[in-house]
Amino acid sequence: MLDRRRVLLGMAGVAMAPWVAATSHHSGLRIGLTPVFLDDQAAFLSRWRDYLQRRTGLEIQFVQRSSYREILEQVVSRDLDLAWLCGFPYVQERERLRLMATPLFQGKPEYHSYLLAHHTHRANGIEGLAGGVMAYSDPNSFSGYLYPRSQLQQAGLSSDSYFRRSFFTWSHRRVVEAVAVGLADAGAVAGYVWETMARLYPELVSHTRVIHRSRAYGFPPFVSRADLDGRLFDTVQQVFLEMRRDPDGAALLEQLNLDGFIPAEPEMYSSIAAMVEQVRGG
Repeated sequence: MLDRRRVLLGMAGVAMAPWVAATSHHSGLRIGLTPVFLDDQAAFLSRWRDYLQRRTGLEIQFVQRSSYREILEQVVSRDLDLAWLCGFPYVQERERLRLMATPLFQGKPEYHSYLLAHHTHRANGIEGLAGGVMAYSDPNSFSGYLYPRSQLQQAGLSSDSYFRRSFFTWSHRRVVEAVAVGLADAGAVAGYVWETMARLYPELVSHTRVIHRSRAYGFPPFVSRADLDGRLFDTVQQVFLEMRRDPDGAALLEQLNLDGFIPAEPEMYSSIAAMVEQVRGG
């Protein structure tokens, strides 16, 4: 039986382990993350931290926060050195950020926004969700908010009036869980997360179905603050690029359901930037 109470408690907040707390006095490399979908998240991040420390010779600290906005603000204020961000917050602050590496998922530096519905719901697209309850992941998520918002705008609709209620879960995984247990009729998520959860948690994901799949967009990149030392930037970037050719790195990538990293380029996110302007203009 799916546990509605567990999902509700999970949405109430993200527990911060002491070892991922940010500190302005950290002397190594501080990397910001939002919640990932793994049950053994702390153990995985510990292994990834150890791997990066061995390859870079630097002390690595992962800093986990519950929203993209919190992570973005800490990068631009220089409290963080790097972050794994969505393309949406990247294009909003691209003048103060530097692209480092983009993950490869199913062999490509791309992903899709998925619109989900409970498996019993009859909707076959956003037009079948009127009056329902909608779950979004984060107000600064491209796949989990901006894209579905643009679809509503193009149809001349507003999220506030089209749905009976909408809410943020602050995690793509929590969107899937909310739809699966019936807390929401539908939800918007990164297709990468849904596909990965379908592999890891098939019973949970079987209670959802994809009713719309967007075109491909640039995969969420790793970015650095714009003024990060150039030699440090090059060192860390090279470690990311070589992960797939290293047995330990490949094992970490396998757990993330990724194929590797390539250098990130601004052109990968031009279509997201165009959508930001479209939504703002509307």
